[in-house]
Amino acid sequence: RERERERERERSMSAENARKPREHHAPPAAWKGFASGALGAMASGAVTHPIDLVKVRMQLHGECASTSTSSGGGASSAASAGSSKPPGMFRTGAMVFRQEGAFGLYKGLSASLLRQATFIGTKFGAYDVLKTVMRKYNGDSVKADESLPFYQFVACGIGAGAMGAIVGNPADLAMVRMQADGRLPEHLRRNYTNGLNAMLRVAKDEGVFALWRGSGPTVNRAMIVTASQMAVYDKSKNTILEVAPSLGNGLVTQTMASFAAGLVAALTSNPIDLAKSRLMSMKVDEKTGKMPYSGTFDCLMKTARSEGIAALYKGLIPTTARQVPLNVVRFVSVEYFKKFFEKI
Repeated sequence: RERERERERERSMSAENARKPREHHAPPAAWKGFASGALGAMASGAVTHPIDLVKVRMQLHGECASTSTSSGGGASSAASAGSSKPPGMFRTGAMVFRQEGAFGLYKGLSASLLRQATFIGTKFGAYDVLKTVMRKYNGDSVKADESLPFYQFVACGIGAGAMGAIVGNPADLAMVRMQADGRLPEHLRRNYTNGLNAMLRVAKDEGVFALWRGSGPTVNRAMIVTASQMAVYDKSKNTILEVAPSLGNGLVTQTMASFAAGLVAALTSNPIDLAKSRLMSMKVDEKTGKMPYSGTFDCLMKTARSEGIAALYKGLIPTTARQVPLNVVRFVSVEYFKKFFEKI
């Protein structure tokens, strides 16, 4: 009996040691987090870009009604367009393919990659830095795989999302405009050649500060998405490792955790994402000389009033269809690049 107790004690100690971090060491250099985030984000952005373009086109459906009205199309056409049922994800994708060709699904890809490198790279790097700061604040020694309370993961995600959005807004604006260009009549298209050309022309024609148009909803969305993405991913991964430690921090664990993060991010971000798309693609009303929306809240209210509350979730299916694979590819890629940079 004494031997059994001794063996039980040894098993419990070894199980506890397996859950503990292997070693105490200084956190990795900050640039490694930024580089890992940028490279992983660019990989995931390239894979999911066609779905993102379809999502933007769906979110802008119905907005054409107010544009046609202000251009003299009449209230009746506006009403019919505003009340028309938006096409589904596959129908929208087929329309883009039929009217603009296969390459039409990749409009704005250069701006998307630029956005991934600046926006997402910054938020991943900032998130790692903020987690390190939070651990020091807690008085814990810094360990690479140490968990934090969920609310602290959320706080780190909010801060990182805001920083990433401010840095990446110009590229984000260029991407949305390039994706939306194909839905406009030919004489109204901006015809940007690439992401950098779009940013330079916006700065020249509309002023440098126009590059941060829509930054309000971009920052709001980034804080919500990053907080839900990062916190849910980290918490899910830690929970999986506690429940099934034999899986280890490998592909299966990372895929399950990132799948959960993608679902939560899609549900929480869609209304603000819709407002962001509309604010970034809007043009001055030729009749009144004013912009159709004054800000995020105004855009959400006008959309709900003219198209119904459900319109705030236009594009939810492609948003989910994009967020889930995007998060899986992104987090798995980021984890791979982190391991790669550990050797440097």
